[in-house]
Amino acid sequence: MSRKNLPVAILLALLAVGAVFPLFQAGTNPGFWLEVLIGGLMAGVLYALVALGFVLIFKASGVFNFAQGAMVLFAALSLARLAERMPLWLAFIAAAAIMVALSWLIERLVLRRLVNQEGVTLLMATLGIAYFLDGFGQTVWGSDIYSIDLGISKDPLMVMENLFQGGVLLNRDDIVAAVAATGLVIALALFFQKTPTGRALRAVADDHQAAQSIGIPLSRIWVIVWSVAGFVALVAGTVWGSKLGVQFSLQEVALRALPVVILGGFTSVPGAIIGGLIIGVGEKMAEVFFAPILVKAFDLAGGGIENWFAYVLALLFLLVRPEGLFGEKHIDRV
Repeated sequence: MSRKNLPVAILLALLAVGAVFPLFQAGTNPGFWLEVLIGGLMAGVLYALVALGFVLIFKASGVFNFAQGAMVLFAALSLARLAERMPLWLAFIAAAAIMVALSWLIERLVLRRLVNQEGVTLLMATLGIAYFLDGFGQTVWGSDIYSIDLGISKDPLMVMENLFQGGVLLNRDDIVAAVAATGLVIALALFFQKTPTGRALRAVADDHQAAQSIGIPLSRIWVIVWSVAGFVALVAGTVWGSKLGVQFSLQEVALRALPVVILGGFTSVPGAIIGGLIIGVGEKMAEVFFAPILVKAFDLAGGGIENWFAYVLALLFLLVRPEGLFGEKHIDRV
């Protein structure tokens, strides 16, 4: 095994041990362990939905999009309020059109004027866009807590009753989110690898000036990628809004996606999914199985591990593989 792959192997081995270790704990019900594992995978899928938006913008502009969380909130607000006046499917189409129009305005009024600027300039621009969308969304749609009814039963689904005592409980919302995320990943992977526009996006991400010199229209590429990121934000906002309600704190979900992007890599669509699954499973396993051990060993108050576990894991990962599991290593030649 090469030295550069050693940190990845160690991380995956630790995660595998962490996932299997609860089976050997005294009194651990295998059905309960499997339920926690599946719950972690489903939570990871939801994180990955938000992380996809970060990856798309970074691939096209080479800058981290701080506005992704605000885009998720704005898209969810648009869908929730429109669904009060029309059928949900029609509200979804209208909200998607709003996100495309918003993407066009962002490119026209902000990004077009910042072509070939330093990365930190684009970063600050996305931060300004985030604050604008926060305030503008509440001005247009309101600041109350709204709901999105997908017509999915809230009753949990009981499976594997014949294999495990008490069976395994699954949330129907999580199953729908997993299917949606899988479809998005497949579509985006094909888009980036098989279409001329996708290859142009990768060229723009590598070098703006070089892409322009061979005739790639930067403005059109940015409109396309922000539109796709807006649609991804709408899907993520729909799923999260149906689970948590559409409220201002929904944009904080984006912060939970930061470790996902760090682990998976800022330029990898499949990496966003793998990183999300690792974070989701790690959080749930740490909170349910390792928290009691830490509480007993160090006489702690307990709880809260799920809130910081992902960030600590991402920090440790940055020390050994800063480009992520599937990210592209950047080499500066001098």
